[in-house]
Amino acid sequence: MNGTTSTAGAAAAAASSWEDLVTTALLGTDRRPPANGGSGRQAPLALLDEAAVATVRRRAGLRPARVARRPERAPEDPRPVLPAAAARRLATLLADRSGGGTGGRRGSSPDLMELLPQWLAAANAHGYAAPPQALPALLDAARGRTDLRPAALEFAGPRALWLARLNADWRFALRATPGGGAALPDPGDAEAVLRLWQEGLFAERVALLGALRAGTPELARELLASTWSTERAEDRLMFLDSLRTGLSAADEAFLEQALADRSRNVRATAAELLSALPASALAARMAVRAAACVALDRTGDAPAIAVEAPLECDSGMERDGVAATPPAGRGERSWWLGQLVEAAPLGVWRDRLGGRTAREIVALPVTDGWQGELHAAWCRAAVRQRDAEWSRALLGSPSAPEAGGPGAVSLAERAKLLAALEPAERAAWVAGFIATHGLSEAFQLLGVCAVPWAAPLGRAVVDALNIARDAGSYPWSFSGVMGLTERCLEPAEAGRLEALLAIPDEREDAAPGAGGYWAEAFQRLVTTLRLRAEMARELAPVSPSGGAARGGVREHGSQAGRESGGGVPEDTGPRSPQPPAQPPDAAG
Repeated sequence: MNGTTSTAGAAAAAASSWEDLVTTALLGTDRRPPANGGSGRQAPLALLDEAAVATVRRRAGLRPARVARRPERAPEDPRPVLPAAAARRLATLLADRSGGGTGGRRGSSPDLMELLPQWLAAANAHGYAAPPQALPALLDAARGRTDLRPAALEFAGPRALWLARLNADWRFALRATPGGGAALPDPGDAEAVLRLWQEGLFAERVALLGALRAGTPELARELLASTWSTERAEDRLMFLDSLRTGLSAADEAFLEQALADRSRNVRATAAELLSALPASALAARMAVRAAACVALDRTGDAPAIAVEAPLECDSGMERDGVAATPPAGRGERSWWLGQLVEAAPLGVWRDRLGGRTAREIVALPVTDGWQGELHAAWCRAAVRQRDAEWSRALLGSPSAPEAGGPGAVSLAERAKLLAALEPAERAAWVAGFIATHGLSEAFQLLGVCAVPWAAPLGRAVVDALNIARDAGSYPWSFSGVMGLTERCLEPAEAGRLEALLAIPDEREDAAPGAGGYWAEAFQRLVTTLRLRAEMARELAPVSPSGGAARGGVREHGSQAGRESGGGVPEDTGPRSPQPPAQPPDAAG
């Protein structure tokens, strides 16, 4: 008993001593000298000596743990090996973790971390396997930036999941991968599919439903219907959202039943999906309600649109997804009107408004100040129904004065409408907008344009930047657009930008030193474009003769917003030791 008490007391004394040392280190030896500092010794040295002794004492007091079971071998990655030059480039990109976020002058050097998303997209397009030794750094990068995760995990492949099970810092990879990397049964194996659906974890069931929906949507719907009444409300909402993939008229009966669900969120989602089916019964009901509120007024000198908002939100409207209570600061009647028009098929308005086309309808004046509300609802309907004709009509001409704002359609709504157009048409509209209105309001419009930018759009952006430089503005006023340009401009444009590298003669009214800053910014742009071209050449498959395949590869990426970084740090707490990328006997 005395021995036990003595041991416990020694442990308590050691712990207390360690806490005292930590407190002294935090406060500083000037304010709190070490308790056992020897005579004539410098206090900092005495503190370090005490810390060294205490560390040995703490380690010696730890009991040995059980021997852990040897991990299983890492799975095979059958994809082709990354070319050596591209592997070296990846290591360089991953080593540059600063991300250019110093907030000061950026200089003329490219921001390598911001090029990593494009590199990953191109590598994935070629189907390369990630080098095993790069996996820890790749997972660290994806851990710190959520925007990197989809492409990084696709490139990392099955070994990333194997590593994630060994290191808690990388567990996000298991959460981000449907089913945590578990193999899904073949859709033709009905018994295995049913067993996983009834017995699997939630993530596995979501992955199964998504996989089935992509290939056999009717099977996924039947599976969901078989357990619908027993699912939790939050799970029903997640499962229902999977029906967006392959949504068709065959889903209408199931969605109509979901309109009577106990959960308000489930009912709202079901109504939204039904309204995206213009031939659905819900869409027809909404069309009747919306048409009763909007009519053609012929009493004036010229035709106009008259609006009479609903006087109440009845139970039928609520069942069909209309939220009765408006948000703060919003009138009830305008709130109900917007929801009805948004959910009504756009095809109803041609007959209702005199056989006019979408462009002619949008051009009609709207009485009593209802234009903003009506046009905003039509915008949401065009986006939901992916209607290109109405999107063009609501966008209008990019050179029109109202396109630059405020206008009836906001820039945020225009950005969503642009997404319904083909990439070439989208780029041409934004190029026309920039040529007329400049770059100050163009950032969110550029964010929906395909990468790399089409030639007319790239020229419009560069010309607008050049105009801003000649006006004597500081380049950091356009830093967001310049960053997008570095990542999205076609690399072949680098040669055309040589003339912009010289420091221009500064006007008397220009900001001091602006010319030098602009020359530096354009130098960084040219250097980045050339680096992107080099990256594309390095990733080009090697031909049988030993050289790069002809033509190389165009850079890949769907939207500039996806390429532009801005990742969200997940957590910055203490990190556990990382296992090696290839433990002994685990490679393969």
